Amino acid sequence: MQSITYRPKNLVIILLLITTSNTVFAQLTKAPAYPLITHNPYFSIWSFTDDLTASATKHWTGASQSLLGLIKVDGKTYRFLGKEESVYESVLPAADEGNYTVSYTETQPAEGWMRPGFDDSKWQSAYAPFGDNDQAATKWLSKNLWVRRVFTLNNTDIDKLFLKINHDDNTEVYLNGEKIYSYVGWLNKYKYVPVEDAIKQKLKKGKNILAIHIANTAGGAWLDAGLVTLKKENEPSDITAAKQTSVTIKATQTIYTFTCGGANLELTFTSPLLIDKLDVLSKPISYVSFKVRSGDGLAHNTQVYFGASTDLAVNTAVQPVTTEQLMPGELSILKAGSVEQPVLKKKGDDLRIDWGYAYVAAPAGEDVAQSVTRNNDGENSFASTGKMAASNIPEGRHLTLNTVFNFGKVGTEAKEHFLMVGYDERYSIQYFNTNLQPWWKETTGLSFEILLNRAAKEYPRIMQQCEVFNSKIYNDAVAAGGETYAKLCMAAYRQSVAAHNLVQASNGDLLFFSKENFSNGCINTVDVTYPSAPLFLAYNPQLMEGMLNGIFYFSESGKYTKSYAAHDLGTYPQANGQVYGEGMPVEESGNMIILTAAIAKAEGNADYAKKHWQTLTIWAEYLSANGFDPANQLCTDDFAGHLARNANLSVKAIVGLGCYGMLAEMMGDKATAEKYHNMAVEMAKKWMVLAADGDHYSLTFNDKNTWSQKYNLVWDKVLGLHLFPEAVYDKEIKYYLTKQNVFGLPLDSRKTYTKSDWILWTAALANNHAGFEALIDPIYTYITQTPTRVPLSDWHETISGKQVGFQARSVVGGYFMKVLEEKMRAANALASRN
Repeated sequence: MQSITYRPKNLVIILLLITTSNTVFAQLTKAPAYPLITHNPYFSIWSFTDDLTASATKHWTGASQSLLGLIKVDGKTYRFLGKEESVYESVLPAADEGNYTVSYTETQPAEGWMRPGFDDSKWQSAYAPFGDNDQAATKWLSKNLWVRRVFTLNNTDIDKLFLKINHDDNTEVYLNGEKIYSYVGWLNKYKYVPVEDAIKQKLKKGKNILAIHIANTAGGAWLDAGLVTLKKENEPSDITAAKQTSVTIKATQTIYTFTCGGANLELTFTSPLLIDKLDVLSKPISYVSFKVRSGDGLAHNTQVYFGASTDLAVNTAVQPVTTEQLMPGELSILKAGSVEQPVLKKKGDDLRIDWGYAYVAAPAGEDVAQSVTRNNDGENSFASTGKMAASNIPEGRHLTLNTVFNFGKVGTEAKEHFLMVGYDERYSIQYFNTNLQPWWKETTGLSFEILLNRAAKEYPRIMQQCEVFNSKIYNDAVAAGGETYAKLCMAAYRQSVAAHNLVQASNGDLLFFSKENFSNGCINTVDVTYPSAPLFLAYNPQLMEGMLNGIFYFSESGKYTKSYAAHDLGTYPQANGQVYGEGMPVEESGNMIILTAAIAKAEGNADYAKKHWQTLTIWAEYLSANGFDPANQLCTDDFAGHLARNANLSVKAIVGLGCYGMLAEMMGDKATAEKYHNMAVEMAKKWMVLAADGDHYSLTFNDKNTWSQKYNLVWDKVLGLHLFPEAVYDKEIKYYLTKQNVFGLPLDSRKTYTKSDWILWTAALANNHAGFEALIDPIYTYITQTPTRVPLSDWHETISGKQVGFQARSVVGGYFMKVLEEKMRAANALASRN
């Protein structure tokens, strides 16, 4: 066995070796979407357009969560943030406003079933929505369903009518017997479908009928529908869009600059996600800073308006909210939350939080005013008078929390104001049927109002810390992989961190839970943790432990009894046990062992592994028996389907066994270390024979003339296991460079789509910068040219650059693999010198 020396050297120390320059590099200035306020899967607001005034701001799911900003310069009003959003008013409410009664049948009805006057007296009556899950008012488990909903209209003077529908699967919809919608497939959110004027005109005062047929062809079942009209909310004609002159994305900040007549505005969104400072990271409070100076040398009378929709505190805009205005300490605070407050009652993917409270707070003073108004009343008042609307609305729907700053006369010396936008979840995660408070609340016991007061006082220090941290993250990435690579890391940083939530278990364990955003909504999925890991291993291995603790507990508590690692802990935010339909035995067992070994390497000791050695041993024994030549099963790329004899999955098992041997050596168990290291080396030799396919290695052991990215090899290189010869890496890289498309290297030979996180891992196998850069450059092209404008999708087409699926996921933390490699290399070099 080749001897490998491990000494206690925390990687954080190695930062000093890497970030030794204050050189200023070009920053990221274009992305598919721009992070504004990002803390966790529920508190995450983005701009989906390059120009901040081109669209309303949104939650990462695409649901509207409007932030609006105006500046008045010498009496003229400019809009610099957001845009008036579409607001729908119900004509016939859907189930998000309350259950409703329909007539239905599950057997084929007579002809004309969709027309007015049809006799449905023998049909059953029940509440909608229909579905096969706990959210349904009426369970529907058959294949077909026919529904008739009679409704009465007193007024048919409707400008624009829309069908509001969410269904799974194939659906046809009729209004008064006329077809208004037909769709083969399923939706995962409400869709708004315009109703043709000719059909709308057939609405009549009195009774009308909405009739639907739905066929469930596979998977889930759901039906909910209503009718809405588009509410007219016209922006005052005297508001002009400010001219955006720049946008820059840094690790913790997005910074915009604007020209607004004779004044220049710098707008900075700061979410202080300092992953090496848990007390700061855990506070769900972002700063919005407004810095104004004269652009023409003259003094200008200036006021700034900021409005935040109460939609931040609800799942859908129809949910009623309550509001309060508070004046604790030295702050002026607005607070809003749903009336219902269903704490941790909902779970799923395309959901927003509807419990807890959203806050907008600013330092109190004569130059600051706040109020709560209906929708855009505050904006209109500011545009016309430059002052705050006087009213405060205590309860309603779709309200706005308004703040106005009076800057007075502004000359060439900049003046600055800031406010804070925060969210108190009250309880963040349900962990094996126990509701857990947010980390900040569990560890401090403070109220959110006190937390806001502290955050206001800490503003100068936090801004300075963020500036230093931004430079460190960027310079580390430049040193590891160059400027283009550093820009990719900037695109990934906040998204990856904010796809998690930090809590503490009752036994004191730190838990850092991910959500599978627009994947399946699972919480703490191991094969999402795996690609996310490099960022957290590089900058705070304690968070990496927090990503594994729940999975270890699941097995060690006896709640999960299989001989391989679990896939997940539930559906976010309820971590009560695995919900994924089948296991990924080799995938998850390999992931857990590899990541535990990476923690040991990062921390310089195997203490964490020692706590879980019995469980790790069970998983290692499973891999030794079943990992080398995997049976037909899923791996992390489950969207590609089951695969037997998967060569890349085999690499994971081999590397996992090598990692187990490494851990044994760090713990002083030489015999076990030698046994597993030698086992992995022999498997690697055999792998090279079975996977050989001429000038590359194949997708599977038995399918020649195929290929795949062998991204799992990267841990052999990064952890210094020396299981595979470097010639294996070199052969694969050389072959990959012949298979690239405009937007990247396909995942494998079956399809043209790819996973960008895996490309960044694959690129790290290159033995020179030219090879690395050749593989990452198309990903930069993708990020800056994709036509799909959503928070970064890690699954895209390499020919068109379009999103295939997934968005806003934590896995882009995998972009930091080259940074991690450099830190591990520096740590090894330092250890060898000592």
